[in-house]
Amino acid sequence: MTVTSTDKDYGALALTLVAHFDAPVHRVWELWSDPRRLERWWGPPSYPATVDRHELVPGGTVTYFMTGPDGAKYHGYWQVLAVDAPRALEFVDGFADADGRPDTSQPAPTCLVSLSEDGGRTRMEIRSRFDTREDMERLLQMGVAEGMAEALGQVDELLAA
Repeated sequence: MTVTSTDKDYGALALTLVAHFDAPVHRVWELWSDPRRLERWWGPPSYPATVDRHELVPGGTVTYFMTGPDGAKYHGYWQVLAVDAPRALEFVDGFADADGRPDTSQPAPTCLVSLSEDGGRTRMEIRSRFDTREDMERLLQMGVAEGMAEALGQVDELLAA
């Protein structure tokens, strides 16, 4: 299992997942920067992702959908805030309608991804910051922490290929 810790900090309104991978930072970065690689792990195994648009630059947008076991499509977007390749990425991560427009009725946390070398491995930290405790609790009840851990569990196989 690649996820080494999960921290739910209600005081800071943050969910932080840390994972370690047996690959250099630049290879792990490619899992974010290449839309075909991103869709092979973004989403739990039973909800594979398809990336429609991938503008990984400040001000850019990433749109995608995950297809559930019943065939239903769940759309999402990233509004990219900052990119420091291959070390960091910051984006708003939200739900969207079928046309990629943000669904403002759902929480949209700001995510900060940090990649660093750690003893010959890569340490990835994904920190999601929420606007309110209610937003955080709502997404946690939807299974976001477990879903992200399952998604990250697919990364080792991709890096080995």
